[in-house]
Amino acid sequence: MRICIPTKDGRGPDAKPFGHFGSAPFFTLVDTETGEIEIVANSNPHHRHGTCHPMSQLRDRALDAIVCRGVGRRAFASLESEGVDVMVASEGTVADILVAFQKGALRPLTAEEACHGRHGHRHGHGHRHRPDAKEDRGP
Repeated sequence: MRICIPTKDGRGPDAKPFGHFGSAPFFTLVDTETGEIEIVANSNPHHRHGTCHPMSQLRDRALDAIVCRGVGRRAFASLESEGVDVMVASEGTVADILVAFQKGALRPLTAEEACHGRHGHRHGHGHRHRPDAKEDRGP
């Protein structure tokens, strides 16, 4: 299975998950069968709300799942329609998330948990929805 974890940096297994899929500086891609890791820099991490298209640079990588702390409603619907599972990331590093994933300890993100784009609110996954707001990148 090939999964994508949006991360704060490109440190592979030691990278920490980023708060929101589309705004992540990096995407850490992992083949859970071979252990192969690929780091992809996000070409558009600083975008206006609703204008990011992270899958445009990931689509050709045959992903089975995204493991993240937050994702927008449109991105969630698009991933779901493409057959890509969206799972909630555990705390820790990419290595910790992989252990939890392999144990089946991660749960699916629900449509209700996906960000609905109400500007100016905070909802626990590490970002704000105002173009002028500074990104809260979490711990």
